[in-house]
Amino acid sequence: MTLAKKIAKDLLEIEAVFLNPENPFTWASGLKSPIYCDNRMTMSYPAVRRAIANGLAEKIKAEFPEVEVIAGTATAGIPHAAWIAEILDLPMVYIRSKAKDHGKGNQIEGRITEGQKMVVVEDLISTGGSVLEACEAATREGADVVGVAAIFTYELPKGLENFKAAEMPLITLTNYTTLLESALEANYIEEKDLALLANWKKDPVNWLN
Repeated sequence: MTLAKKIAKDLLEIEAVFLNPENPFTWASGLKSPIYCDNRMTMSYPAVRRAIANGLAEKIKAEFPEVEVIAGTATAGIPHAAWIAEILDLPMVYIRSKAKDHGKGNQIEGRITEGQKMVVVEDLISTGGSVLEACEAATREGADVVGVAAIFTYELPKGLENFKAAEMPLITLTNYTTLLESALEANYIEEKDLALLANWKKDPVNWLN
């Protein structure tokens, strides 16, 4: 079993991911979706969080060997960034969604140095907007962001476009396609649901029309 499949299977088993094509979820943005993913659940399962931390640490080491600091996005990326930084024996910081309005007005908590090569850790990628904003904030504060690492990606076209436009490399442990394969194998979904679920990824706005 590949690591991507193992992580997908773990997310399904601990109910960090729900698939319900017949009764779609409504995201905060108003988007209707057959999938709901809450990777914060992984914190409560030591074996799963270790597999994620070790998997991302290995990928980061392979893809971004020059990395000097690991950053977590507030709040979901923070614990994973901490575990990864510990494995890689690297400094760790976290990036707020906006700068503090008191004290020094920091947006990054922890210490970075000018030009320090950073990988930003996020729990999941939809359009990529929030993590790319975090990358911009880190760049403004002097970091050299070399890439983003995440547990899961929905593989949405808008997300792919945004990372391409930002010229920001992205690595993930698993993805929507692998999740569907794992869900079918484990009987979380039926064969008849596959086309509908696959169509959502291609066009999440109009998939029900």
